[in-house]
Amino acid sequence: MENTVNLNEQYILELKDVSVSYTPGKNAVNMVNANIRENTVTAIMGPSGCGKSTLLRAINRMHELYPDIETTGEILLKGKNIFDMNPMKVRRLAGMVFQRPNPFPTMSIYDNVIAGYKLNNIKLSKTERDEVVESSLRSVALWDEVKDSMNKKGTFLSGGQQQRLCIARALALKPELLLMDEPTSALDPISTNRVEELIFELKKEYTIVIVTHNMSQAARLSDNSMFMYLGELVEYGTTKQMFTKPKDKRTEDYLTGVFS
Repeated sequence: MENTVNLNEQYILELKDVSVSYTPGKNAVNMVNANIRENTVTAIMGPSGCGKSTLLRAINRMHELYPDIETTGEILLKGKNIFDMNPMKVRRLAGMVFQRPNPFPTMSIYDNVIAGYKLNNIKLSKTERDEVVESSLRSVALWDEVKDSMNKKGTFLSGGQQQRLCIARALALKPELLLMDEPTSALDPISTNRVEELIFELKKEYTIVIVTHNMSQAARLSDNSMFMYLGELVEYGTTKQMFTKPKDKRTEDYLTGVFS
C-alpha cells in the first residue's frame, strides 16, 4: 500500500516490507511499509490479534529473544538498518513501555531508573547517575512525588506512578524512539490522563509509536495513524484524515464499530 504521509519530509523510522512469522509460512505481520517522521506520535490501531504489538516489537528486535520468531524486511532507524546493529544498542535507541507497569520488583525507584545502564554495562559516576535519575524522573513529572522515597521499591508506587517510572527507565538511556504497547490499558482514568498529558510533552523531544485499542485515545494523541487488519497495514495517514475520511472500507468499518 502507498504511504499517504508527505514523502518529502525526513524520516526517523522507515519500515520496508516488514513481515513477522511465529510459524513457518504464516505471517502475523505481512509486508508492512511505512515511514515515520521525527517528533510525532503515531498510533497503531486495529482489532485484537491483527499484528499491532507484533509490529511494534519488531522495531526494537524483541522477537529475537524467542528463537522461533522470524522477522524479514528492513527497518531503518535514522537511515541505518537495525538488523545490522547490535540488538542491545537497538533496544537502547528504541525504548519500550509495556501494557502493564513492570518496574523491577527487587530494585529501588532509583535503581529502576538506571537499570538500563547496568544491563548494558555502561559505567557512570555517582554524580552522573544522580543527574540521569533526576532528569529522567522530572521528564515524566515524577521527581517531586518520589524524591524523598528513592530507596523504596518501585512496586511501592501506585499503578500510574509505576508506569511513569517505566517510561523514565526507557528515557534514561536517551532513546531516539519511544515504543508504547497499550501503555494505559491497565490504568485508571486519572492515571491514564496523566500518561496522555506526558505523551504530549515527550513528543517535543522524542518520536513516539503507540499501540492502542482505544480509538478516542488515538484521535486525541496521535499525529498519524496506522490501521492494521489480519497482519496487513490497511491504511496509514494523518489521524485527522483517517478519522474523517478513511480511504479503505475496512478502516471505516472499524472506526464506526461495524467490527472490533
